[in-house]
Amino acid sequence: MVVGRVGRAHGLDGSFYVTRPRARMLVLGSELAFAGRAAAIVRRSGTEQGPIVRLEGIEGREAAEALRGVELTVDSRDAPKLEEGEWWAHELEGCAVWDGEHRIGTVTQMVELPSCEALEVLTSEGGSPLVIPMVKDAVRSVDTSAQRIEVNAAFLGIEPETQ
Repeated sequence: MVVGRVGRAHGLDGSFYVTRPRARMLVLGSELAFAGRAAAIVRRSGTEQGPIVRLEGIEGREAAEALRGVELTVDSRDAPKLEEGEWWAHELEGCAVWDGEHRIGTVTQMVELPSCEALEVLTSEGGSPLVIPMVKDAVRSVDTSAQRIEVNAAFLGIEPETQ
């Protein structure tokens, strides 16, 4: 499961910012995989939106900069348990979005908005993707095993495709 990417270095000790972070996964002591190897987080600071980490064995600013852009992952078995009605972004990406019998599109990614998380949905018509907030009024149900998300198109102010 992707938890972010190595961003710019922070300081001289090998610490770096994590871009596109899943902050819940960036816990002191957690083991991250990157560039064909794995290492534990030995320092965690910054904010939830802009976490700063240092990984075991990454010493110095140059070592951190050399990893810039590298994807950071964690084994999904090591992920914390989610509450009812919560999903990891990778579980929703690729799901078909429907309003009853009418297809809306396909989830390309989950994005964080200031007030909630949202689904970015690409329609078959192309153009700009739809952004569907993950709120009860907008999302009726999620079935990750069937790769199907039911939404309320009327609430969202969109017209579903006719199939």
